[in-house]
Amino acid sequence: DISALSGDAGVANISVDAAIGGSTYQHSRVNQWSSSVVENCLGQLTKLGKPFKYIVTCIIMQKNGAGLQTATSCFWDNTTDGSCTVRWENKSMYCIVSVFGLAI
Repeated sequence: DISALSGDAGVANISVDAAIGGSTYQHSRVNQWSSSVVENCLGQLTKLGKPFKYIVTCIIMQKNGAGLQTATSCFWDNTTDGSCTVRWENKSMYCIVSVFGLAI
């Protein structure tokens, strides 16, 4: 049931807080942070035992006044599959995490 994905935003927020927390943007750490966010998020989601396969993406961007636009499109069953996107920010960066849940 797609309503089972509703809690995934909380998992994504917790994963970002754990990986980045109050850090200041550092270009040299972005790869490490983004890997940590997606791995932590996937680990927490699989522990929930829901009948989904997951895809998690993470974008980390320095706050410097530049714009960012993203889009996703999926061909799936709208009654069983779904997604959620979380925008997290602190004083120096944005982090956007998207979670896609595909029913097994």
